[in-house]
Parts: sequence; structure tokens; C-alpha cells
Amino acid sequence: MNIPKELKYTEEHEWVKIEENIATVGITDFAQGELGDIVYLEIDTLDSEIATNEVFGTVEAVKTVSDLFMPLSGKVIETNSELEDRPELVNEDPYGEGWIIKIDILDISESSSLLSYEDYKNLVDS
Repeated sequence: MNIPKELKYTEEHEWVKIEENIATVGITDFAQGELGDIVYLEIDTLDSEIATNEVFGTVEAVKTVSDLFMPLSGKVIETNSELEDRPELVNEDPYGEGWIIKIDILDISESSSLLSYEDYKNLVDS
């Protein structure tokens, strides 16, 4: 299982890459493996301000449908349009081409509540 050390994580198995005041968000390698083959993503929150832990979309896999939760409060400023035609990118490259949204972060101090590599690794290993 791939867990990049430079990223932050949530207990809901999302990863977060913060650059300046912008966060790129996706689901982890662990999450995509648990979900199985992803067939559709529904993200209808573009240009919406959403609070931490609120649902920003759903991911549909062959096995199940799961909610996607905001890791940080902010405005959804971009969605990965590639996923409309190629949702399998989330399975193939969850930390790269399979990113899901970009957020303009409202309060950067919230990032201190995200999990480190070590904390996330302990979560999935337990």
C-alpha cells in the first residue's frame, strides 16, 4: 500500500496536499483498494463553501457508494474534469492524476488536525 510521506490524511481516508492556501484532495490508495473499481464520481459542489467534515461529493464503485468529506473548510475552486470520462484514474493513480478537488482554504490552522504519514499508517495498520 502506498502512503506518501509528504501528504496529510483524514480518518475518512482522504489525502491532502497543501500548497500556499490551496489544498488538493483525493482518496488514498487504501480507500480505492477497499472500494474496488471506481465507476463514477459525483462532485456538484464547485464554487461552494463547505465546512470541515461536510460531504462534498460521492464516489461510486462496483461494490458500493461512499460519501467524500471535506478535510478542511473552504471553497471548492476546481474539480478534476478528467474523472468524468476516466473515473478509473482514482484507482490507477490516486495521488496523481486521480486527484478529486482543489480547495481555497478558509482557515489554514485547521490543517493541524490532519493526520501525518505515521498517524495514517497506524490507522490503516490497526
